[in-house]
Amino acid sequence: MRSQKKVDLPGSPLRRAGLRLAATALGAAALLALGLPAWAQAPAMPKSPVTLNIVDVAGNLALTQDAIDAYQKKHSQLVSKITFTKAPAPELPGKLKAMQGAGRSDIDMVLTGTDFLAAGIEQGVLAKVLPEYAAKFPNLTSNYQPAAAKMQELAQDYGVVVTFMPAGPLLEYNPAKVKQAPTTPQELLAWCKANPNRLIYARPANSGPGRTFIMGLPYILGDKNPKDPVNGWEKTWAYLKDLNSCIEYYPTGTGAVMKELGEGSRDITVTMTGWDLNPRILGIVPKDYKVTPLKGMTWINDAHYMVIPKGVAPEKVAVILDLMAYLLTPEAQAYTYDKGYFYPGPAVKNVTLSMAPKESQDAIKEFGRPEYDKWLSEFPHTQSLEPKAQVEAFRIWDQQVGAQKTK
Repeated sequence: MRSQKKVDLPGSPLRRAGLRLAATALGAAALLALGLPAWAQAPAMPKSPVTLNIVDVAGNLALTQDAIDAYQKKHSQLVSKITFTKAPAPELPGKLKAMQGAGRSDIDMVLTGTDFLAAGIEQGVLAKVLPEYAAKFPNLTSNYQPAAAKMQELAQDYGVVVTFMPAGPLLEYNPAKVKQAPTTPQELLAWCKANPNRLIYARPANSGPGRTFIMGLPYILGDKNPKDPVNGWEKTWAYLKDLNSCIEYYPTGTGAVMKELGEGSRDITVTMTGWDLNPRILGIVPKDYKVTPLKGMTWINDAHYMVIPKGVAPEKVAVILDLMAYLLTPEAQAYTYDKGYFYPGPAVKNVTLSMAPKESQDAIKEFGRPEYDKWLSEFPHTQSLEPKAQVEAFRIWDQQVGAQKTK
């Protein structure tokens, strides 16, 4: 928050205080007249426990559900029950729009990646969290890891980063089938054409690895403007259309991709740090599968966000804000190491693996890759596309690349 310059007001201390109060009131009135929100306090807590309905469109519950359950147990006077639902990110904006149009509010909080965040902002179904309720999140930006703080900017005040991952793009492959792994987009294209239908990736609008792949290509291919998918991705769109010629189909989610990779019906996919570790830890993908970066890559960092749909009752908003604040504490953040799903996971500073549950520590020590530390320092980092550009990128991919092959 920008600090205000002190003004030396004339007269007695009492008069000066009165003038300051009047100025504050006039300032708030001016903000409201301009359609800008004055700083707001969180709504009052409920007088009796509420039920919260949380929808997860990012797989985030793998990282946060234990902490959310812990919050509910500690605050049973506020929350009687929490229901969890999972949904595909592309379907939720329309569902929320219909609910809000009918004056209903069945969803109190959404855990999302940048996909639904972008669509939710564009379609106007989300309530602003900041700066209205900034008092619930003191020192928010300075508490984040620097790269997570950059991801917070993408929320445009509609959400709060809860987990962070320096994502990709990376290639994951079966070393028994792929003796010489591709290390450039051109080598990947040549391999794909020589081995048709053995490469797979999911629809970017509902896949972290999918969208990280298409957002990372403009940096590697030397496109005109990697942040402008409409006018700056000429090489990327040409490349993806060429690559499409040797891909059988695009699943609607990453889970299906990893299942096919693990079963041996595909040999290479695009991945991210978390989607590399977690399926191997869970046994979906064999432990010995390998990962390689693409030469000259830029890490497209990723994050999960907590957002509140419009129309949620004030007493529920009060509890949700309190839950959000709890999920940013070191105690709660330590859970987010999980089984590597969003590796490493914590968005805030100074949350080490040694603070995580022993099960998480053991899994990451066994399945982690020491080379990640080298690659994370070797290649530059950037955040995902801002929401409007991300929506445009998904639209163009859907229409020009995956239109006939997504299922």
